[in-house]
This record gives sequence, C-alpha cells and structure tokens, in this order.
Amino acid sequence: MSFDFDATFLARLQFAANISFHILFPTLTISLGWLLFFFKRRFARTGEKVWLDMYFFWVRLFALAFALGIVSGVTMSFQFGTNWPGFMNKVGNIAGPLLGYEVMTSFFFEAIFLGIMVFGYRRVSPLVHDAATFIVAFSMTVSAFWILSLNSWMQTPAGFEMIDGKAYATDWLAVIFNPSMPYRMVHMLLASGLTAGFFMAGVAAYRWLAGHKTPVMKLSMKVGIYLAALLIPWQIMAGDLHGLNTREHQPQKVAAMEGLWETRQGAPLVLFAWPDEEARKNLYALEIPYASSMILTHDWNGAVEGLDSFKGNHPPVAPVFWSFRLMVGLGGLMLLVACVGAYQIYRRGEPNRLMLYALVPMSFSGWLATLLGWYVTEIGRQPWIVFEVMLTKEAAGPVASHWIGLTLVLYLLLYAALFWAFLWAVFVREEKGHA
Repeated sequence: MSFDFDATFLARLQFAANISFHILFPTLTISLGWLLFFFKRRFARTGEKVWLDMYFFWVRLFALAFALGIVSGVTMSFQFGTNWPGFMNKVGNIAGPLLGYEVMTSFFFEAIFLGIMVFGYRRVSPLVHDAATFIVAFSMTVSAFWILSLNSWMQTPAGFEMIDGKAYATDWLAVIFNPSMPYRMVHMLLASGLTAGFFMAGVAAYRWLAGHKTPVMKLSMKVGIYLAALLIPWQIMAGDLHGLNTREHQPQKVAAMEGLWETRQGAPLVLFAWPDEEARKNLYALEIPYASSMILTHDWNGAVEGLDSFKGNHPPVAPVFWSFRLMVGLGGLMLLVACVGAYQIYRRGEPNRLMLYALVPMSFSGWLATLLGWYVTEIGRQPWIVFEVMLTKEAAGPVASHWIGLTLVLYLLLYAALFWAFLWAVFVREEKGHA
C-alpha cells in the first residue's frame, strides 16, 4: 500500500497527530474527575485522611492533564478553517451548533469550577468544594456527549437534508442520537474508566517500587485495579454490541476489520494475516473456520459481506485490520492483569512484586487501546469524512503541502515536549504535603 504525500494526505496526518495527542487527556480526565469526587465523598463519610490525601495527589495530575487537553483541543478548531474549510462549508450547520453546545454546556463550567476544585479547599466550605468537584466531573462527561454526538453523526448521519449542497438539520434529536451514538458513548466512557483505572494503578505501582510505600499509593493501586477489573468485562460486551451496530450501518468497515475480501457464508475469523490490497487476499492467514459468522450473525453459516461488495468504497484494509487486532489483544491483556491483580489484593492486601512490575507499563494500556479504537473508527470511515455524504478529499482546503508539512513537524515537536513534561510530572517529580 502506498501513499501520495499531497496536501490532503498531510492534512489528514496533521489532524490525526493532533487528535491522537489530544484524546489522551480527556480520556483520562473524564473518569479521573469522578474518582476525585468519589475520594471526597469517602473522606466525608469515613473521616479517613488517606482519602483526602489521595484527592490532593491526583487532583494535581488531573489539572495538568486537563490543561494539556484544552491546549491541544483548541488547535484542532483552527484546522477546520485552514485545512478543512469544505467540511464546515457543507455540514457546518450541523457541526457548528454541536461544537457550540459543547462550549456552552460544559467548557464554561469546567473553566470556572476547576479553580475552586484545585485551589479552593481552604477558601470555601466543604460542601462548595464537593459541588465544584462534581460540576467539573459532570461537565467533562457532558463535553464527551457533544463531541461523540458529532463524531457519531459523521459515522452514521441522520436527521438532516441537503439543500443546495449544504446539510440542514430536520430533526435535532435524530442528529444528536444518531444510530451509532449510544454505542459509541458507552464504549468511550468505559474506555475512560479503564484508562483512569490502569493509569492510577500503574503510577502508584511505579512510586511504590521507587520506595514511596505510603497509604496513598497502596489505596490508589487498590482502587485502580478494582475499577479496571469491574469495567473490562462490560467493555468487552459493549465492544461486541458496537461492532454489531457498525456491521449494520458501515459493513465495509467491519469487512476491513475482519480482513474478509469476499462475501461468504460461514466466514472464518482471521486471527493473523498480512492483507495484500493489490492482490485482494490475505497472506499467511491463520483462521478459525466459521467463527466470524458466529460472532457477527450468531449463526455458524451466516452470510458476512466482504470487501468485494464495496469496491472503490471501503477503507484501506491493513491499518484497520491491524489496529483492530492490536486493540482486541490489548483488551485481553488488560482483562488478565486486572483480574489477577484484583485477586492478589483480595487475598493478600497488595499485588506481588511481579504484578507491580507488570502494572507500570500497563499505565498506558488504556491510552493505547483508545488510540487503536479511534484509528479503527476514523480510518475505517474512509474515503468519507461524513459517511456517504461527503468525501474527505472534498473537504480539503487550498493550503500548500509544504506549509502543512512544516506545521505538522512543529506540532510533533511541541507535543513530544509536552508529553515528556507530563510524564516527568507523573513519574519523576517528588510530591510534598498531602501525598
């Protein structure tokens, strides 16, 4: 498979780099905000100071991740105007209001109450501080609702009509609650919970191994591992339902995920292969007979549409195929680590040393799984930017490729520096006071 490094491809690469960096932080902070509220309520109910110490340790990292999410999110809005003006010109009547609702119903509240949450503990009453923490957590969930509504509409557009080449909403409820939106929302919120759980457990394990054997770190590991063990089975079920919904509305994406080149009954599940797009077949394939039909149709001989049904209208197969398998494989590893870790904590009060070393790299497992899932979703929508409404190439702007390439390099350098600073604050910087 080859790519032409023209302006459209570079603009896609730039947006992919931007959103890959940006999505890390909301994925973490959505659920971390709710965990902070949980810590405050546990302190209020039990009076055990360790819960308050946990709040103060994790709220600093929450605020840092929140700031990085805001900074990287703002730059994407500029790209709509510079690199993708055709998108807003054609479907801006729908995309614009949804983005506006996100700002009005969540971002303003996050910005206002975050200051109280981070700096106001000794300046306001406990009730006001608890309320500020709740409002920030709730607002971040509302923000995810609007963003996922727009993204889902781009995947399964509904509730609109085209007039003179532009999209106009005819039913805002149908636009917002489009066919894939509920599945995508549940899947993303569970992903956020898993990201926060593994991140919390992994950071605490690292600091424990480094000699910071404090009650905060021990309890953080317990909360993170138990949260992950609770959510991962639900995420597997939600992922299966999301896949069935995708098969109904975007069957070519599922065909690429499964590496099925031909429509067939009793389709096999391809565990491993090297998709050859030119030859339109899989090389070195390792398959389980009939399993794909069973998973997708719940019938061993069920018919599954292949890529031959969508010639010229399906995504590049290899990146979707491999991203999906890596995501599923990582999900299996997360299930194993979470269940073993939870069992060890239940039996002996803390993970053994081998589990501690396993938890450290698993700090990033939720992030990696989320990225792989987004690559399946977004690459799997190609060649459309709005599925079967607008092609990606139709949305591209007139900016010259060398300028897009230059800004892409600058973005990558900046994001690398910011991510390194974030990791330093998480794993290296010594905490004082409550932690």
